[in-house]
Amino acid sequence: MAQTPVRPPRPAPAPPPPKRSRFKTFLKWSLYAGLLGLLALIVAVAVAMTQLPSYSELARRNDLGQMIRVRSADGKLLVSLGPTFGQWIPYENIPPAMRTAMIAVEDRRFRSHPGVDPIGMARSVKVRLESGRWRQGGSTITQQLARNIFLTNTRTWDRKIREGILALALERKFSKNQILELYLNRVYFGGGAYGIDAASRTFFGHPATTLSLGEATIIAGLVKAPSNYSPTADVEAARGRAAVVLKSMVDNGFISEAAAANVDPARIVVQPSARQNSVRYFTDWALPQLDTLIDETNEPIDVWTTLDSRMQQAADRAINSATPRGAQGALVALDRDGAVRAMIGGKDYVTSLYNRATQAERQPGSAFKLFVYLAALEAGMKPTTTLVDEPIEIEGWRPRNSTRTHLGPVTLREAFARSINTISAKIGAELGFSTIADMARRFGITSSISTYPSMVLGTSDVRLIDMTRAYAAVANKGISVMPYAITKVATPDGRLLYRHNGAEERTLIAPWVAAEMTDLLQTAVLSGTGRAAQIGRPVAGKTGTTQSNRDGWFIGFSSGITTGVWMGRDDAKPISGLQGGTAPARAFSTFMRAAVANRPVEQFETEVPMPDWQLEPGEETWGNEVMTSEPLVDEFGNPIYAEPADPAAPTVEPATPGSVRPDQTELDRIFGGELPPREGAPPPPERAPPPSGATADGAQRRAEFSEQ
Repeated sequence: MAQTPVRPPRPAPAPPPPKRSRFKTFLKWSLYAGLLGLLALIVAVAVAMTQLPSYSELARRNDLGQMIRVRSADGKLLVSLGPTFGQWIPYENIPPAMRTAMIAVEDRRFRSHPGVDPIGMARSVKVRLESGRWRQGGSTITQQLARNIFLTNTRTWDRKIREGILALALERKFSKNQILELYLNRVYFGGGAYGIDAASRTFFGHPATTLSLGEATIIAGLVKAPSNYSPTADVEAARGRAAVVLKSMVDNGFISEAAAANVDPARIVVQPSARQNSVRYFTDWALPQLDTLIDETNEPIDVWTTLDSRMQQAADRAINSATPRGAQGALVALDRDGAVRAMIGGKDYVTSLYNRATQAERQPGSAFKLFVYLAALEAGMKPTTTLVDEPIEIEGWRPRNSTRTHLGPVTLREAFARSINTISAKIGAELGFSTIADMARRFGITSSISTYPSMVLGTSDVRLIDMTRAYAAVANKGISVMPYAITKVATPDGRLLYRHNGAEERTLIAPWVAAEMTDLLQTAVLSGTGRAAQIGRPVAGKTGTTQSNRDGWFIGFSSGITTGVWMGRDDAKPISGLQGGTAPARAFSTFMRAAVANRPVEQFETEVPMPDWQLEPGEETWGNEVMTSEPLVDEFGNPIYAEPADPAAPTVEPATPGSVRPDQTELDRIFGGELPPREGAPPPPERAPPPSGATADGAQRRAEFSEQ
């Protein structure tokens, strides 16, 4: 039997290779990605470090915008515009309570994290997932500093990543103390205050170096929501937030429970915010003048002004107490040299920004007769000159007196005191209405002046500040007065950028003409229409009332202060009982009693003898070699020219360079001057338009005019 061959056994199949763990693969690639990400982070942080500014550059705070602090003549802060900065407080001078309060409420692990806090970030993400929106920030103090300096507040992942990189770079480049110093001196605390010193001065009225524990907790609590917890906006909310900060300081071991128990947030005194109502009329008018006074700069500046805070308060009270219901009131007070000591542009700045003292153009009524009588006195009339009050017709116009009666022969002094319209009309007809318009222009009236006969009764629209300036020139013995608001501009370190050196004075009228005009103005207050303006010391002034009692004026001076008051409605509707001798004169009296209370009583010089050459003028006396003067200019330094009267266009428009001054009386030639205009004089700024309905049609209002 054949033997069957034995087959060798098949080799056992090789076992399959072990399956690679997916978790290990994920872990491996995650490790690679992590290492790559870490490397990228290190590179990004290193690059960011090289691009970070130096510590001194970060401490300048110029990137936060320009700060302008406006101060009154006595140094009080009137208004702070833009960001407000206090002194930079070095770390060692920052009260420990302020440092620990900020760390406790904003970043309790500040001393241990590298710039970002993983625990805080995880907590923030957890809240985000639970609520569906970001409700809790995980930013450290360093991240907040990076965001405030370099980034915006937009909530995007891109911004958050860049914020973290910058925070890590800051921590590598600067110490913890330097970062905290930067943060406390740059962070925004509300009310325009950047840094703890500005916040301390704004809310408590003293430097941050003297902050108490309770005050520090209020300031530290502001960072979360400056507008919500601002002490000046909601003091109770600020105190409630301070209690939260105190508890956090106790929980984190920064202070003891006993120390916290000694702080009562309800007893922390918060400085009330400065009232910025009527003062803003003045600052809005003054600050645009900086463009012509200093070169453009982004550094903080202090602007010292002429405003007297005591007089401003008195002016505010006078206007608000005397102005008729439904009407507006305005006031301007000028010192001898033109310094604006008080300015009220309306009853309430919050409800109306329109400045009726500098922008509104209204009919002045008989207050305009100042120029009529100045022209008469300059032409040789005297206060004792007699004219006849009688019916008169000029080119079809029949002026009426407010009393509807006529007194017959009256002196110039009595006619002015009683504000007799027919006498003013006679003077205008005799001297020429263009002569009176020229006189108004000479004294600084910048608006268009009509040369219709009724112009002698004040039918041309004028500005209160221009009229007040004209009266101030009379008080200044015929020397021009240029209103100004800014005395000096300086940087916080004391570097002077501008100082007011006084405007160039110009003789407008002879001193004896000014003295005689003062005589007439004083009589108007003593026995005429301005009796309500008396203040117990010599006062000179004039009332003005327009048709149907639409406008009431009183302008006068005493003891070196010239004050103009206007009252009326913006829509020019009549106001029952409004006359220059009533509410405006009373407001003038109320204000002036306070304004000149600390000034010596001054008697007026109403009799100034004329020089011999004027009493007996010779042919050579009038030569240009004997008498010369500077050219007339307006308030912006531009030359004043007057167009000759044209019957076809009876209006004297504002002067333009190149126009020719007409021939006038010899005194006009002497005291007006004929020198060429000053080179480089800036053009006057465009006047802001009045609010809707602020003025009625001038032609309709001038159709018939009667004034007292």
